[in-house]
Amino acid sequence: MITNVTPQRKLRGHLPQRPTPRAAATGAHHAQLAARLTPRDRWLARMLFEHRVFTTHQIEQLAFPSTRAANHRLRQLYLWRVLDRFQPFITTGTMPMHYILDTAGATVLAHEDGLAPETLGYRHTTAIGIAHSLRLAHTIGVNGLFTALIAHARHPATRSHLTAWWPETRCAAHFGDIVRPDAYGRWQEAGREFEFFLEYDFGTETLTRLTTKLTDYARLAAATAIRTPVLFHFPSHRREATARRALAEATASLVHPALVPIATTTPPAIATGRSATAGWLPLTEPATTPRRLDLIDLADLWPITNSSSSTTTEPVRGSTTALTKLAPPTPMPPPAPARRAQP
Repeated sequence: MITNVTPQRKLRGHLPQRPTPRAAATGAHHAQLAARLTPRDRWLARMLFEHRVFTTHQIEQLAFPSTRAANHRLRQLYLWRVLDRFQPFITTGTMPMHYILDTAGATVLAHEDGLAPETLGYRHTTAIGIAHSLRLAHTIGVNGLFTALIAHARHPATRSHLTAWWPETRCAAHFGDIVRPDAYGRWQEAGREFEFFLEYDFGTETLTRLTTKLTDYARLAAATAIRTPVLFHFPSHRREATARRALAEATASLVHPALVPIATTTPPAIATGRSATAGWLPLTEPATTPRRLDLIDLADLWPITNSSSSTTTEPVRGSTTALTKLAPPTPMPPPAPARRAQP
């Protein structure tokens, strides 16, 4: 008769432990990371510093060939405290893992740019606070629209690039005294280029608040002498139809309506177009464009008027003090390293 039964917990496989907060900031830990972090890892950490949070699926869209490959690498980055993760609560089913920058990752980025880590402004308690933020779903929605564009651009058959992607915080640092868009982007495809501001609507704002933004965008266009289209993303066709009527009335009341070109879309419209770039409907529909357009086709309606436009991460307008000293990442991931030939 067995009298000394081995407890079940003793039968479990060994789980590697994450470095403690103190160990994650030591020179020994960072010396180990120097041999482990790839250019893609460092780029992803910089993207998370810039855009705060991504889901596993969004990170796969950004830089990985499959979900399995993404999960495998993300687990390593989590164990090394380059990234941290959390899983929001929902009443039915399970949410995907959400990833943020962690202590070791922030320290690596600071040293890459020649900064003292304490001057970076990063705090883990602040970064993880987005797990409880009422704007988490909004941030994930905005980021998801751009990660879908990047996934589209990564496809070998396309000739497209996302050449600029600014989050709300960086937009506020540059344009916040006039307007606060949810994001700014610039898309390049087949030799054409289109820049835009994004307003991501969840249907929670009143139509009055929505239309008031047009006056602010008109002020920005007048101040910079640059006409930048505003793209509205709505949660449903019904919300889109209602908002389009209100936006049309507000545009007609502007002194110079042409300063604020507008196009709208919804998730069903994008899905119907079978492409991350499809489904955009101009607010004023010329006879030649009675249908929803691809993103780059909007460039034919509203071409960039400033000839100094380039493929840098800076928008084509006067720049002000950057949000942080940390250099922003390029929107597109670094090229994958070539595989070593087998001996």
